[in-house]
Order: sequence, then structure tokens, then C-alpha cells
Amino acid sequence: MSKILIVEDEARLAAFVEKGLRKSGFQTTVAEDGEQAILKAESDDFDLVLLDLGLPIKDGWTVLRELRNKGKLYPVIVVTANSDDRNKVVAMSAGANDFVTKPFRFKDLLQRVVAQLPA
Repeated sequence: MSKILIVEDEARLAAFVEKGLRKSGFQTTVAEDGEQAILKAESDDFDLVLLDLGLPIKDGWTVLRELRNKGKLYPVIVVTANSDDRNKVVAMSAGANDFVTKPFRFKDLLQRVVAQLPA
């Protein structure tokens, strides 16, 4: 069973994603800010991270850089309300594996999650 870290400060959205992923057979952990995300990523072995960019304390850009600098190689899917194509390019070049724009359909997010995980 794959373990997914959901990094999202909007509680309703985090609960929605967590519920859907658990129903789909995944283990989930939620981090509400960037600092929590780093601490949780260091203390547990995740298979994938869903990462919001607009986070309190440490933003998603900082979290992504820190995870990659610490050698965390698991897939990171950026999930953000910012649909600017430049942000997508910057996120991918910073080490993100995929980029999803809010609002999204859960089915679409789930397909992207499954595509990033080993079979």
C-alpha cells in the first residue's frame, strides 16, 4: 500500500483528497504547512507527495527544493491554484514530476497519482 503525503493548508480540500485516496487504497498523512511537510517527510518513508505551493511558514517552492536537496527522490505532484504556465515550467525544472491546477476532478488527480507510482 503506497503512502502519500498531502501538503495542503486548506483543510476542506485536504480532507477531500485524503478521503478519496484512502477509499482508493492509499495510506495518507496530511501536513498543513511547509515546515510540517519537511518534518513529516524526514520522519517517514512516503511514496509520493501532493504539494500545494501557497503554504504558510514555508511555501511549496521551498519545500520542493528542500526535499530534493535532502535526496528525496519520490514523485512530487504540485497541486496549485496558480495556473500560470511559467509556474509549471519552473516547478518541473525544480524537481516536480507533475503539475495539477485547482480546481480539479478527483478522478484526474487519482490518475496522475497512479501514473507516478511503481506498478
